[in-house]
Amino acid sequence: MLVTAAGLSDGAAGQPLLTEVAAMQPTLTKVWAESAYRTKVIDGGAALGVDVEVIRRDTATWGFIVLPHRWVAERTLGWLMFHRRLVRDREARPARSEAMIHLAMIDLMTLRVPKITSRI
Repeated sequence: MLVTAAGLSDGAAGQPLLTEVAAMQPTLTKVWAESAYRTKVIDGGAALGVDVEVIRRDTATWGFIVLPHRWVAERTLGWLMFHRRLVRDREARPARSEAMIHLAMIDLMTLRVPKITSRI
């Protein structure tokens, strides 16, 4: 995850994020991205040995269409919106926003862990 200022484009932020993720996960071989990442990120991914596949929407269709692999990111963003502090992003520093997202994801994961009961 990388939180940046609103003025930074997705394409500009994608390359540092891909470099960081590739360093943390050396077995990473494929990444799916939206069309904003189609230039520098694809070239940067090739240099890192990561295949960057751009998921594009068919221009001939109208209305809402579920794009492959994109729904996972959209679903996760929807889950994050259940946390009040993330709905209105008023954090002054990107590091604080990242910390709040980490806390929200920890909360979401703990809801999915089966309850452990002890026998007495």
